[in-house]
Amino acid sequence: MFSNNTLFNDVIATALSGGIALCLLGLWEETAKRGIFDQNLNRKIVHVTVGLVFMLCWPMFSNDVTGAALAALIPGVNVIKMLLLGLGIWKDEKTVKSMSRFGDHRELIKGPLYYASTITWACFMYWRTSPIAIASICNLCAGDGMADIVGRHFGNQKLPYNSNKTIIGTVAMAIAGFLASIGFMFYFSSFGYMQEGPEMIIGFLIVSLVSALVESHPLSTKVDDNLTVPLASILVGSFVL
Repeated sequence: MFSNNTLFNDVIATALSGGIALCLLGLWEETAKRGIFDQNLNRKIVHVTVGLVFMLCWPMFSNDVTGAALAALIPGVNVIKMLLLGLGIWKDEKTVKSMSRFGDHRELIKGPLYYASTITWACFMYWRTSPIAIASICNLCAGDGMADIVGRHFGNQKLPYNSNKTIIGTVAMAIAGFLASIGFMFYFSSFGYMQEGPEMIIGFLIVSLVSALVESHPLSTKVDDNLTVPLASILVGSFVL
């Protein structure tokens, strides 16, 4: 993309993608610091946007393993950052406030760590030619993020099997995860990375429905839906995508 040297291209792509990620995180850290959004809403905006914007950068990288490895390095660095912050080794109140529910740094070694780990794994192991990468990241970011935003603001009717979740939140998750998956399917297809088709669309629908049901299950509240949702997406996706 930038020169005839693949490695040089991937290094430049890493720098650009990393810069975009830092700017986006910096923006949400600033909104959290200024109290522009409610803390839970700010946290979920981070949840929705960071992974999806990162995926938009994937076409800048090469097709080979070096491209995938350098791309995965970006969320991989964030895995290390979450560990250092969560364990109290590194102090960064702006990051903690933008990514935690209650402002406790120990929260970062749970949901935010699982979030960054999922994106790192999907990027390196599946990369942009695999619909499983799309499904796992889109259901985690768009699906799970919108479930909380919609459910918290518009959900009145609780699920019969989980009083912590709402019907409209679960429906919003399935729809958002599915639509985001379809959007990235066409996005990557436009670069020739995969071939879209009705079978893949149906597969994405099945994955999003199952992921929404898993997120709504009480087990996801006890464990962490940042872990259960991508695991469900990868498992189901390996059969239907």
